[in-house]
Amino acid sequence: MRVYVPLTLPALSEAHGAGELGPAPVEAYAVTPGLRAWWGSEDAEELEYAALRQAAGASLRLLADQYEAARRRVVVALEAADGTVVPDEQDDGSQGGAEADAGAVGRVRLTAAVPLTKAAAVHLDAEDAVDDVTAAVGALSAALAGDERAEQVVDRADDHELLWFATQEIPALVG
Repeated sequence: MRVYVPLTLPALSEAHGAGELGPAPVEAYAVTPGLRAWWGSEDAEELEYAALRQAAGASLRLLADQYEAARRRVVVALEAADGTVVPDEQDDGSQGGAEADAGAVGRVRLTAAVPLTKAAAVHLDAEDAVDDVTAAVGALSAALAGDERAEQVVDRADDHELLWFATQEIPALVG
């Protein structure tokens, strides 16, 4: 099953050194029944994009806890064995787009570490997104509390598409 693992650059560096994403449980995002209901589409490509966007939002939340990390969202797309992917209990599609619960849509847990050789690609913010991502990190708690101006700041970070990198480029990304 294709899953999207939210990370930061230091976490990507750690995974690269260890050769795996882990230890379990590992938070990830995937096309789940809840994501299908929330996104309102059955188009496979759109749903994969929605799962990637959810993981990018989770990466932003990770950045809020890691002051030393470069302000660039990181998502690793990888193939995980179906038996190791457990849907989050909150992913039932009942969120209805509510901002406070939207981060749970499509969230899954990986019950085993995943070798980095299973990674298909790394998605990363470009340098020109750093200012908007930095501002979004600063506004995140207010946005989650419902502050409309803060939500607009977070949305500006979402306006930046993550770049695609081959897994062979990981050493250059973390170096």
